[in-house]
Amino acid sequence: MASFALEVTRFGFSLAGLASPDLAGRLAFSLFCRTPPRRPKDGKAVSVLASGAEQLTGAERIMLPVSSGNIAARRLGAENADAPRVLIVHGWGSRAEYLATLATGLHRGGAEVVLLDLPGHGHSSGRQLNLRLAAEAICAVQERLGFFDVAIGHSFGGAAVMTAIGGVFPGACRFEPGRVVLLAAPSNIHWVIDGFCGMLKLRPAVRQAMVKRAEAVAGCPVDALDTVPIAARIGRDILVLHAEEDKEVRAEHARRLERAGNYVRVRWANGLGHRRIVAAPEIIAEVASFVFDDNEGIADEPERRLSSSR
Repeated sequence: MASFALEVTRFGFSLAGLASPDLAGRLAFSLFCRTPPRRPKDGKAVSVLASGAEQLTGAERIMLPVSSGNIAARRLGAENADAPRVLIVHGWGSRAEYLATLATGLHRGGAEVVLLDLPGHGHSSGRQLNLRLAAEAICAVQERLGFFDVAIGHSFGGAAVMTAIGGVFPGACRFEPGRVVLLAAPSNIHWVIDGFCGMLKLRPAVRQAMVKRAEAVAGCPVDALDTVPIAARIGRDILVLHAEEDKEVRAEHARRLERAGNYVRVRWANGLGHRRIVAAPEIIAEVASFVFDDNEGIADEPERRLSSSR
């Protein structure tokens, strides 16, 4: 059963959609981009946040200016100057602390790891986030800290990494990591928009106006945000880790990515859902193998711990 707040929101958009589909579409896009409250939702989230904060106690804190304000990053430095450099980007409603177990696992293996708080999340400023703002934040980290051997993105963070690499936003810089790991990441933005519009029961005219507003903000068509053609175009090794039972980003997003070419490898992390995937020991081991493997490309690598769709 829908909550009272959701029913009221649906009713408001129903009336606004009749009066002015264009205005309703602009309001819908603003709501679509509004970030959730930063406080943990429940006791489990409080515990995970506290644990993550403790794990990152020794990390260097970095603040970077962007158009939306300031973004925060944490850096776990490496003793070896030749160590692989890894950027980790969290998902919607998350923050650096929630990926601390993954980060410290890679750091213990010898990597230099940087965790980014996207705009409107964690210690970064703002209350709005979209893929263009996310790409700007990622590029700001690259401009300050230099080249990353591997970029890891969870959920929305995976789409943000891919669109930043794709250079789809006019006037924005291009992110240039060596390789990519996508954890439970969406590949088709139209499906994400459809889910949002379905939740609010928006009229087709309002959806059309919302997409128009999204394209105006992004500076490119929504179709350009599809990460499958980006993956096919960039020719980088991409490791995709996804649970087939994921209820937030369904498995077809990963299956689409596999069709991009031989540089993409999909591993099924079944039983880990959408959130546990970021801290599961078998996932950290799989990502570590990918990060520290300098001699093999995805197209030639052997089977490892997780099931493959090939």
